[in-house]
Amino acid sequence: MKWEYMTLMLPASGLILGGKIDAQKLTDRLNQRGSEGWELVAVFDTNMLEGKTRDVIAVLKRPVE
Repeated sequence: MKWEYMTLMLPASGLILGGKIDAQKLTDRLNQRGSEGWELVAVFDTNMLEGKTRDVIAVLKRPVE
């Protein structure tokens, strides 16, 4: 089977405190992609100084038709 992949990036807010993610926005984006046949395979974050989250990155896949 062949796969295609998509990467979604959700930036964190709060430059001074950092690391605040809008969970509902992430859920909405994942549900939208899920309805298009995409499956979530990994989620990770990128960090800035002192380990504060800069972005959350989600990797999705679906079979190539």
